[in-house]
Amino acid sequence: MIAPADGNGIAIVPVRGIVFGMTGFVRRFLRLLAAAFRDLLPIALVITFFQLVVLQQPFPNIERVLIGVVFVAVGLTLFVRGLEMGLFPLGEAMADAFARKGSLTGLLTFAFALGFGATVAEPALIAVAAEGARAATEAKVIADDPDALTSYALHLRLTVAVSVGVALVIGVLRILKGWPIHYLIIGGYIVVMALTTMAPPEIVGIAYDSGGITTSTITVPLVAALGVGLATVIRGRNPAIDGFGLIAFASLTPIMFVLVFGMVVGGR
Repeated sequence: MIAPADGNGIAIVPVRGIVFGMTGFVRRFLRLLAAAFRDLLPIALVITFFQLVVLQQPFPNIERVLIGVVFVAVGLTLFVRGLEMGLFPLGEAMADAFARKGSLTGLLTFAFALGFGATVAEPALIAVAAEGARAATEAKVIADDPDALTSYALHLRLTVAVSVGVALVIGVLRILKGWPIHYLIIGGYIVVMALTTMAPPEIVGIAYDSGGITTSTITVPLVAALGVGLATVIRGRNPAIDGFGLIAFASLTPIMFVLVFGMVVGGR
């Protein structure tokens, strides 16, 4: 709608519309903020109980703690709102576009790139890879020098990122073909158990932890939206049955890939 202009040709923006729009936005934000504080309340009560009752110690720097809690609540509110406004619609729209275009290669390439790109820069993965490299030096798997540490951590990150990309490709194919998810998951964990018996002991814990750290706050919404969007536009698919499960694959394949990575590196 074009705003009316004054005698000089300058558009006049209706003030009342702006006020009503801002009021609605503030109300929605305050509701989300209240929900964020409500979600944080249980963990806050647990920490307070153990700090004051069990440890019987006052909170250090209570002002900084309270400010930090407010920052967390505001950040969580903005994050949830951003998911609703951006990531969920974006994932569903891209899934719809690829499905309607009918390009299987493009869809699978997008799925792999999404899994790889969202995982390789995941802060939790970077931290675990660095710790894994230090553990590998203590186990005499690699040399104790900076170059070896950096190379090991980088290759571990790339291994996990590739595994998540492969997981999304498998998950998308499952949605397209209608494969039962329980057969794939059960078969995958049978492979994991077999690999666990053959992999070096020092890599097993890292492998199992890598399955959890790959499901980050950015990857999960995009992956979930991709699956639900695909199942929605493909005839004969039920979003509630076929749209979910991609995240399960993204947690399973890193375990297998990192176990194999440990067998290769440990067998040098």
